[in-house]
Amino acid sequence: MAQHLHNQLPKECIDMVSNLSKLEEVNVLASGADWAWPEALRRIFRPRGVNLLVAENATEFVNVIRRRRIHTTIVDMDSEHSNGLATIKIIRMDYPLLPCILLSSAPGRELLGKALRLDVFSVIDKPVDMRILLGLLNRLFVKKYGSSIFESATPGRQE
Repeated sequence: MAQHLHNQLPKECIDMVSNLSKLEEVNVLASGADWAWPEALRRIFRPRGVNLLVAENATEFVNVIRRRRIHTTIVDMDSEHSNGLATIKIIRMDYPLLPCILLSSAPGRELLGKALRLDVFSVIDKPVDMRILLGLLNRLFVKKYGSSIFESATPGRQE
């Protein structure tokens, strides 16, 4: 009976259920900001069922990570409250395998070298092109979690 129902469902429904079953709750932790950044993330995460949590400094990042399962962090290098690389260093002390994405308005050679040494998944230029961020999140989630929850965001597809 289950196989019969499986054959009757469109492939998109099966894929969506499969993706959601791999990740019961998806949580992304990002740097807070006084500008529209968190709301822009919420607009792209909410339709996918992704929870956005926000932290202002390294201490808040670690406290949230201790309380909730976080799938990736998006850390702003230029945050008013803390240095992005310092935040990632602190995260790495207890959570060395947690994927981190770093945002920077000036991603020079020195910053990229430091980010590489901290095993940052990627560095993205600011202002952030959301299509690039979504494509990157798609690669990260497929590679790390076997989930294509961000698949519709891959290049060449409409968002």
